[in-house]
Amino acid sequence: MKVHRYSKWDATQAELSLDAADALDALADVMMHGLSPRDAMQYLERFGFELAGKDFRVLGSQELSRELRKQAHELYEGHKLDDPFAQLRERLQQLQAIEQQTLRERHGYESRAMNEFLERRHAPAANLSQAIARFEDYDFQDDDARERYDELRSELPQLRELERFTQEQGARFRGRPQADYETAQALRKRLQTIEAITQAIEAGELGNIDTSQLAELLGDGAARSLMILRDLPSRLADEGYLREQGSVPELTAKAVRRIGQRALADVYTMLRKGRSGEHGTSDRGAGSPRPDETHPYQFGDAFEIDVTKTVLNALRSAASRAVSDPHPRKLRVSVSDVEVREHDFSTDTTTVLLLDLSWSMSFEGRFPAAKRVALAMDHLIRTQFPRDRFFIVGFSTRARELSIAELPAVSWDPSDPFTNLQEGLQLAERLIAAHPSRSPQVLVITDGQPTAYCAGNELHVEWPSGYGGISPNAVAYTLEQVHRITRRGVVINTFMLHDSPELVGFVERMTEINHGRALFTDPSQLGSYVMVDHLNQKRRSRARS
Repeated sequence: MKVHRYSKWDATQAELSLDAADALDALADVMMHGLSPRDAMQYLERFGFELAGKDFRVLGSQELSRELRKQAHELYEGHKLDDPFAQLRERLQQLQAIEQQTLRERHGYESRAMNEFLERRHAPAANLSQAIARFEDYDFQDDDARERYDELRSELPQLRELERFTQEQGARFRGRPQADYETAQALRKRLQTIEAITQAIEAGELGNIDTSQLAELLGDGAARSLMILRDLPSRLADEGYLREQGSVPELTAKAVRRIGQRALADVYTMLRKGRSGEHGTSDRGAGSPRPDETHPYQFGDAFEIDVTKTVLNALRSAASRAVSDPHPRKLRVSVSDVEVREHDFSTDTTTVLLLDLSWSMSFEGRFPAAKRVALAMDHLIRTQFPRDRFFIVGFSTRARELSIAELPAVSWDPSDPFTNLQEGLQLAERLIAAHPSRSPQVLVITDGQPTAYCAGNELHVEWPSGYGGISPNAVAYTLEQVHRITRRGVVINTFMLHDSPELVGFVERMTEINHGRALFTDPSQLGSYVMVDHLNQKRRSRARS
């Protein structure tokens, strides 16, 4: 059962709210490394994240806990707690002296009342609180002593707390100044608060923490961080980005679309400025006008006239004829004045993206970059090229098709060090055969040469022959599959995330067979290369044919 503790509203809570889209973006950034939604949520809670557009970093539980323990260490190093009870002990002795003097004056030193009092006063006591408590049922005869005792007795609960605290933790205080009673009580309360909050943070019980106490200890930024971390799952759920499947959180279709949209935006920021829109092609298919670009009309052009530019051209022509005809009655428009809008033409394409999932993709940021490209490509095709078909195939020791729903959480395969590109190409060939188009293409993103292959129904793995060597059978079987898919008219473009000689040599042999393109790219630039290549693929394929 979840329990939430609410503190007094002080208006600072409204200064920084958690936007669900920003929270999803932070979650997606972590998931790019292969974490599930649940693991990514735990990662954000532990390590924090930047809040986009607000110049604010949300502190994670690890940092909050570290800062709290650092503050506790400073308190332990700043004081000594050998005997913080001297003041109260002196107060007890003073009121006892006053009561004893009154008893002597009224009853004499050998009286029954004096004996009872002295017996209580000098009886052995384990601690100061016990010495004070033994007078709780004593009938003081001196009014001043009674009043002083009542004040001291009211301190008993706090005193007992401090005695227990001193017994348990007094040895940890190693500072120079001796803490008096009031300072010791303040230290106890602060350290106990720190310990309670730290334990709640480390146990993940963020709802049990008083944000006003955390603000007092670490400042408003820490309190806001706590509120954001606490509200993260509910904000994502309320916005429709996250849902519970059993007890496991999973992304919704809305979240996947948002992640793809942002991935596409990230990729486009790396592209050189150029014309956006459809796949380029020299053939005429479905056309769409580009209203910002025109050219003079030529015979055969689609008659999409730009009226404004055409009239301006006609006015310029009329101005040049003004000498011979200073008072024209009509504006004459000639063929040379006509401006028509440019068109983009497109055809449908079947694209299969082969995504390397072998364990080496976890190095140097390769896998997050590759997965971000896959998400961006999917979103681009779904929104800009609805007639296209786009598939994603992951391959390590074996190959498998990946759905877009599982893509945000997909991870490289930590237990699979082998690379079976052959089976990935076989699966791509089957997908293209089931969804034929005039411009089929395969995009391969990998960081290593083939080291696994299938012969019939048998899987074989093959370590490279020595350092810098190749896996000859895996390479041979993979190149045989390249020949088969090439005969289908499929273009293979390969993006290498590593420049090892064995990988470069293999890809060169593959491009000799297929006549596709091979590019070596840094993971940070991968999106630019893949997106530019995809947007220009149809023009290149038509030019070759």
